[in-house]
Amino acid sequence: MKAWRFYGFNDMRLEDVPAPVRAPGQVLVEPLFVQPSVTEAQLARGIPTLALDRIKRRLETEAPVQLFGHEFCARVLESDAASRFHVGDRVAARAKLPCGKCPLCKSERSELCRKGPVIGFDLPGCFSEIASIPEIALVKVDDRISDSEAACLQSLSDSVAAVETAQLRIADSVVIFGQGSMGLECLQIARLSGAGQVITVDVRDEACEISRELGADHALNARACDVVEAIRDLTDGNGADVVFECAGGSPKQGLAGNQTLLQALETTRSGGKIIGVSWFGAPLLLNIDLLRERSLRYLFPDISTQAHLAHTVQLVASGRVRLKATITHVLSGIESVPRAFEITANKGKYKAINPAQVMMRPPEA
Repeated sequence: MKAWRFYGFNDMRLEDVPAPVRAPGQVLVEPLFVQPSVTEAQLARGIPTLALDRIKRRLETEAPVQLFGHEFCARVLESDAASRFHVGDRVAARAKLPCGKCPLCKSERSELCRKGPVIGFDLPGCFSEIASIPEIALVKVDDRISDSEAACLQSLSDSVAAVETAQLRIADSVVIFGQGSMGLECLQIARLSGAGQVITVDVRDEACEISRELGADHALNARACDVVEAIRDLTDGNGADVVFECAGGSPKQGLAGNQTLLQALETTRSGGKIIGVSWFGAPLLLNIDLLRERSLRYLFPDISTQAHLAHTVQLVASGRVRLKATITHVLSGIESVPRAFEITANKGKYKAINPAQVMMRPPEA
């Protein structure tokens, strides 16, 4: 089969490799749609972010190696006789898996395990014509969901976990910095979870426009106004009850560095919550006394579970969460994968919202 393999940072090659042999507990699948996450797009270029050391070590010791591709929709080719999945089923996956051996896993708290493998990082992902995926990672995709939308379900499950972590109360005011895919997902999930006024912030007109379309009461362009002052005005001078920070990260990828986190601290009411969705790739210097003096709670999302992923299927199938509007770039054929990385790494340049998607096999004539 053909698969993309990495020889180093900025060095990915489409090669003929042996097709995987399905092991017990795994499901053999044909990837249909795959998208690189923003994190993967940074790691492919060696830009510091989540798991850079792990990927660097694998490249130094194992290259060439299949990496990335945990956000996908695939069709089942082969499974165990007793599997929940059958040939022809469409599936999506969560990325982070429990190890099954640690005290947390053995005490039935495997959702807290951090020792298990991650699809695309420790296990081969779906930038290939065939992949073998642990069954424990998978859920079946509802027929009402397109292949393209299904490739977004993993990201959406992380957004569900982020909003769940916030423990929103009815009519809580919410601010969301960053209106990329996860920011727009958090917007919709917060609405469904009972949020009152929802204010979103981005630096791109196209992102603000989609944000309004998907339910934001106010979509602020940070290039056109003082967002801290505007948010305070919209919240009677108090700040928001809950602020989601979804824009921080490497400026090399068009992200906000730590600026939006500092703005989040200023726009959260005393006693309010900040949900840290972004990965920054380096230590940050924060005024902890400010958080202490104002009783701010800086929280981080739990890992999304199979239950979160299954819930996203129902949210999208029922139309309660809309994904089509966020999918702006769809490429055709496995050879288009590097182009998808390029677009995802420079979403502002290409006016992309969701990561660029690859339809792995062109439609038949």
